[in-house]
Amino acid sequence: MIARPLFVATVLAGSFLLFLVQPLVARMALPQLGGAPAVWNSAMLVYQALLLAGYTYAHAIARLPLKRQALIHLAVLALAGLTLPIALADLAPPASQGFEALWVPLLFVLTIGPVFFAVSAQAPLMQRWYAADPDAGDPYWLYAASNLGSFAGLLAYPLFLEPNLPLGSQSWVWSAGYVLLIGLVAAAAWMRRDAPVGDESVISDSEAEPIGWRRIALWLALSAVPSGLMLSTTTHLTTDIVAMPLLWVIPLGLYLLSFVFAFNERSALGYTLARVAPVVVLLAGGMAMVSQNAASLSIGFATVLMLFVLATALHRRLYFERPSPRRLTLFYLVMSAGGALGGAFTALVAPLVFDWVWEHPILVLAGAALLPDRPLVAWMERLGLTGPQRKIAVAALLIAAAGIAVLINRWVIAQDDTLVLTGMIAVALCGVLLLGHGRATVLVLAALMLGRGGYQTLATSLEGSRDRSYFGIYTIRDLPEEGKRSLVSGTTLHGLQFTAPDRRRRPTTYYGPDSGVGAALAELPDIAGPSARVGVVGLGVGTLACYRQPGQKWDFFEIDRTVLSYSRDETFTFLSDCAPDATIHLGDARIMLDRYRDSMSANNRFDALVIDAFSSDAIPLHLVTDEAFGIYRRTLAEDGLLLVHISNRFIDLTPMMAALAERNGMIAVLRSHQDPPFADGISPSLWVVMTRDPAGLAKLLSARPDLSWHRLPPPAERVWTDDFASILPFIQWQNVLGSGS
Repeated sequence: MIARPLFVATVLAGSFLLFLVQPLVARMALPQLGGAPAVWNSAMLVYQALLLAGYTYAHAIARLPLKRQALIHLAVLALAGLTLPIALADLAPPASQGFEALWVPLLFVLTIGPVFFAVSAQAPLMQRWYAADPDAGDPYWLYAASNLGSFAGLLAYPLFLEPNLPLGSQSWVWSAGYVLLIGLVAAAAWMRRDAPVGDESVISDSEAEPIGWRRIALWLALSAVPSGLMLSTTTHLTTDIVAMPLLWVIPLGLYLLSFVFAFNERSALGYTLARVAPVVVLLAGGMAMVSQNAASLSIGFATVLMLFVLATALHRRLYFERPSPRRLTLFYLVMSAGGALGGAFTALVAPLVFDWVWEHPILVLAGAALLPDRPLVAWMERLGLTGPQRKIAVAALLIAAAGIAVLINRWVIAQDDTLVLTGMIAVALCGVLLLGHGRATVLVLAALMLGRGGYQTLATSLEGSRDRSYFGIYTIRDLPEEGKRSLVSGTTLHGLQFTAPDRRRRPTTYYGPDSGVGAALAELPDIAGPSARVGVVGLGVGTLACYRQPGQKWDFFEIDRTVLSYSRDETFTFLSDCAPDATIHLGDARIMLDRYRDSMSANNRFDALVIDAFSSDAIPLHLVTDEAFGIYRRTLAEDGLLLVHISNRFIDLTPMMAALAERNGMIAVLRSHQDPPFADGISPSLWVVMTRDPAGLAKLLSARPDLSWHRLPPPAERVWTDDFASILPFIQWQNVLGSGS
């Protein structure tokens, strides 16, 4: 039968295109949105909402005769195709901060909405059409094929499309795939042209299947929790584990892959993962509240492993709760609604309600509660325990788990990793023994979470020393015994100030006097004169303000109102102490600088422009493209200095800096301040200084002969642009994998 491979090809093509276009549009939007994890979560929420709309449409037309379904769907595909090739919608940025959570989804809807809506209906419609043949059998296996296509599309973008084609060509390639998809849909409709015309006879079903609200609620929960967990894992990884943009795609890929094994009744791997899911959730989920000193690849690996195992187990239960093929579109409609609910909770509700990624442990606990509650080993039966004896055993195991969790908390504080691991295994064993006894395992998991870092995370929230905005999660840490106060974003130190009055103006962390930026700003009066103008992209705690000297005019560009509030309320006093009259521009630096340069004359351009806008370790890619550097160059004086902070644990930006300097006719040197020991709050740093004026650079180098400056390595073969950029060639894999120094 030719129908089977045709329907597989149609489903695969549609899903491949859906998940190829997601990172494509996100990449297009980078110049306007930056690279915060919340942007990806907002995009995912839009995709889930559009998927729900597509599934609603599929469910609505599934009541019609198949020929009419085919005509309607082909017309919808053709009309949506009129919006191709894909181009970013012309939508003005929000007038004031705080509306990003609404503006970002609207931008994605206007850009990709029509075609995404049309293609998203593919999976349920093609399964419905496939089952129209009485001999076709159960169509649900096609959903596994659909998610295999989705997974392939997701991987194809960063590995093949992005590194090899500019955005314009990527859009045309996707458009060609869309035309091919229309042809496949037309062929599938032709293949089923002789199907029965009435809805009651389209799919044979011996008896009507009643579906009550309890079953629908279960479908919603089983789809909402993995969807929300996928997004919370993304936030948790990039906030507190390993803040690396490449990791954003991994949770979504594993989430999609879980359907492949779950929606296949004969999958041995799916069965095995479902059986071991409680053990994995206990061990890996026990670390879901870790928020301090968490930059560990092992914790990151455990987090994504748990997502995959738990999503597979829950989706497998969802598969076994599926209705007969007659109710197929209703099933997928409810399932997509659950996915959208989970996404809305994580992307919209949680950032407004929580000060940390509390949605992550909540969803882990919810997932554990939804797992089938059956024992791995019937040990109570083998021991011949009676009803009262079983209750005593359950109580004893719960008390033991709680007691060990308290000890784990002490060992975490003492940084005794061996005892912590031993304690976690012991608590997990208690949880495994409690499987099948009224969800007692969920209580054990909660105790383990609190013991393994949860007490500290909860205490920080109760103290009120943590804030969450659209752009990140920030923690103020006071160390009175050391006379210090710091700002931490995820695992990255963003600034530190001494609290003693005689030391609080001293530059610290990456901005010390021996850093590249410290040396350059200190010598700026000799290079540019006493009335130099300085622009700083990225306020942080305002440390650089204390390099301001009399007669200079300073401007700061900051995207996050929360970060600015730390200086305005004098949580950190660098700005108020050293540059109280500095001008603050609130908004994305690239957009603000582009607007600002229009009001500049040749005589009042910046003599020094500092680019220091990393969000945790995530690279704001739109700030290091050729177009961005063109804006910087036009805001700089002819002999001005461009100072770029490129300290990063995972990405080596020096070849790209060399290429960008060469493209913009600038000479560049590198100041690597990496050698320990570091005292007085100084951190390792890597700064690049660029200028078109050799004399100015010579003054800088000769003023501090005690500092070592280096040439940049050979430039990258291709400069990043808004249309073409890939971080893959610049990843320092030895650090990502934990084998670097």
